[in-house]
Amino acid sequence: MIDSIIFDLDGTLWDSTKEVAIAFNKVLEEKYPEVTEVVTAERLQSLFGLPLDEIAVKLFISVPQEQAIRVMEECCAYECSYLGRYGATLYEGLEETLRELSKTYKLLIVSNCQEGYIQCFFEAYPQLEQYFIDFEYPGRSGKFKADNIRMVIERNNLINPIYVGDTLGDANASKEAGVPFIFARYGYGEVKEYEDVIDSLSELVGRYHS
Repeated sequence: MIDSIIFDLDGTLWDSTKEVAIAFNKVLEEKYPEVTEVVTAERLQSLFGLPLDEIAVKLFISVPQEQAIRVMEECCAYECSYLGRYGATLYEGLEETLRELSKTYKLLIVSNCQEGYIQCFFEAYPQLEQYFIDFEYPGRSGKFKADNIRMVIERNNLINPIYVGDTLGDANASKEAGVPFIFARYGYGEVKEYEDVIDSLSELVGRYHS
């Protein structure tokens, strides 16, 4: 019997690509004219879920890789303050789903993000923090997603968790961690192998809420 649900963040709980694009372009315009790429929500959707350094070198191809990573770090720092202030697009039924699921399951977040990103999600929507007992991310742990999944499982004594995410990276990390993967098909990615699939967050309530 499932006792816990671990969520990805981007493409699963919210869609921040529009707001992140605004934040990134502001930094590029003000400080990095040598970066010629214009960041778009569509481009970010194709990259979210990858480690940040990989996103940097794929996104900012007009500059050397080391500079791309430095630019990404500065963009991400501004991104967190921007999202904390303005928020992003929550997927339909998010709070109602979390409220119901939290009555039965431990809820957690594991996301491939930098320091402060999950915190800015809670800063923008403080009413949602009460539903989660823990979260982890490489910006704090220095580890990849599979390791972070294993870490929160051990830290919170989870017995039979599932992982809900939207990308192939999420699916692979879940498999590596030995956790059943639930594909959020409404998100950013395409995944062919999964234990279950949902087309909206609210489907989790009908399927897993007892």
